[in-house]
Amino acid sequence: MTDTLWGPGALVVYKSRPARVEQTGPRWELLTADGQRVRVRPKDVQPLHPGPAPVPPLFAPLDPAPLLEAWEVLQGEPPISLAELAALAFGEFTPHTAWATWAWVQAEPYFHGPLDALQARPAAEVERLRQQRAARARHRQAWEAFLQRARQGCIDPQADAAFVVEVEALALGQRRTSRVLEALGLKQTPTEAHRLLLQWQAWGPRVNPYPARHRVATHPPELPLPPLPTDEPRLDLTHLPAWAIDDEGSQDPDDALGWDGERVWVHIADVAALVPPDSLADAEARHRGSSVYLPEGVVPMLPDAARQRLGLGLAPVSPALSFALRIDDEGNLTQVEVHLTWVRVERLTYAQAEARLDHDPDLQALWDRARRYMNRRHRQGALTVHMPEVKVSVELPHGPVRIVPLPPLRSRDLVREAMIMAGEAAARYAAQHDLPMPYTTQPPRREVEHDIPPGLAGMYALRRTFFRSEYKSAPGPHSGLGLTAYVQVTSPLRRYLDLVAHQQLRAHLLGRPPLGPDAVLERVALAEAVRGDVRQAERLSRRHWTLVYLLEHPRWTGEGIVVAQDPPWVTVVLPTLGLEERVHARGEVPLNAAVQVQVRQVILPERKVQLEFLGLSD
Repeated sequence: MTDTLWGPGALVVYKSRPARVEQTGPRWELLTADGQRVRVRPKDVQPLHPGPAPVPPLFAPLDPAPLLEAWEVLQGEPPISLAELAALAFGEFTPHTAWATWAWVQAEPYFHGPLDALQARPAAEVERLRQQRAARARHRQAWEAFLQRARQGCIDPQADAAFVVEVEALALGQRRTSRVLEALGLKQTPTEAHRLLLQWQAWGPRVNPYPARHRVATHPPELPLPPLPTDEPRLDLTHLPAWAIDDEGSQDPDDALGWDGERVWVHIADVAALVPPDSLADAEARHRGSSVYLPEGVVPMLPDAARQRLGLGLAPVSPALSFALRIDDEGNLTQVEVHLTWVRVERLTYAQAEARLDHDPDLQALWDRARRYMNRRHRQGALTVHMPEVKVSVELPHGPVRIVPLPPLRSRDLVREAMIMAGEAAARYAAQHDLPMPYTTQPPRREVEHDIPPGLAGMYALRRTFFRSEYKSAPGPHSGLGLTAYVQVTSPLRRYLDLVAHQQLRAHLLGRPPLGPDAVLERVALAEAVRGDVRQAERLSRRHWTLVYLLEHPRWTGEGIVVAQDPPWVTVVLPTLGLEERVHARGEVPLNAAVQVQVRQVILPERKVQLEFLGLSD
């Protein structure tokens, strides 16, 4: 393109519209079809015809039939220029035929290539492109129609599924953006997507997005497990009583307590017997980190066969890894033994064990040692925080949401202390035998400026002083437990690092090489990487279903305990729901006061509940 060939009067294309060149130079002056004069760079226009073009350059549409006939003639022929195509189709090359030919070539799929070398496409390719364009046009029409319905809040979740699925993907954390939310002028966040799906009734309140949002598996692993080794020595303890004490309905009993007249026995399912290091099941458990406890049910870390074959009390006799612990009058562990064993276990609920504590001498002996041990830990700085606990469960798809308070029972304290005993014993055993372990540690509590109040308010304040526990490759103090070293070992069916500890103990007991420090550290890092997501999925799922319960029980009214003050607001704990919420109070309300509150509003996507303060309880 040069100024001598394309001077004033020439027809050019500017922004896909015809324009007439009025003046050339470093910048060209154009007259557009709507009568506007603009100055542009020569490279911003596309020459079509040397002119003279009309003033202004307006052209009536021409019948495209001659162009179709020209395309048929040019099948398999060499490329031709736009000027040649216009002359072939219309018999002359004029500004009018040049513009009509250019517009048709741009709009239809019959030719491709630059304007000086247009190539006729084969008929099959033209048909394919026409179908693609038609499909895109239909999609654009569907998109515009959907947006119109969406703005009116009256979509059809089934008919509009192609668009709804994109919003669902954002709500589930499977994508980061959504053109639907962008087109509707909404924030592109999972929370906003959740709100929109509820508004459209594409989701009901019972859709729990949090496991998917935190990338937590919701199906059990399906992997084979080897048979139990038959050539390993095991101590036969089937003559001693043992009890697996757990919540009602528990399906994975992996620990039990026993008493031989002198020593406390803590039996733990020997999971490492079927899940050795670097096996397929071990690798899958490492990826999952732990079982996931949701109100909808438990998603196990290991194949269900592990629970069926190893759960204590699920078969007449079970293989176990057992700790024999001798405890003196001051609560010290004076002797620790670790054995591979056979045990015969009776399953009890916490309520059943509580009822037997007053008359079963063996359970009474265990409770006596547990109290001694707990007192010793408290003398060493341990603090036990007692906050109201509930169990939230739901039967899908339409069963009720149940929230059951867990009463404080001696049987719960007994099991807790026995599990801590086993953790201290495992840490001591590992240190004595230079056995690399994933030690659980916790820094000292935060300093507080004011005295800790009594009652539940004190428990609430005390809990906020703790730092999160950490895993280390070397022994270290756990301030919350009041111990100098601690290894979690009592849940190998449910926690991966407990399983790693079992693998190490088994290797030592059988004279096999254990994992080295680097391998243990690698497993700690991998487990820690997923632990946060699992905890978040569990915590947010419990809150989600608690709020669903409140939606299904509108205007719920109940009692709360004031645990913190920020006038005119107070924080209340709702023992029957397991919630802690801020409430706008009327007048001064003392700590630990019992107050009546009522639910005013539940905002499910934001996981918020608004409470109304009704006054002090009678």
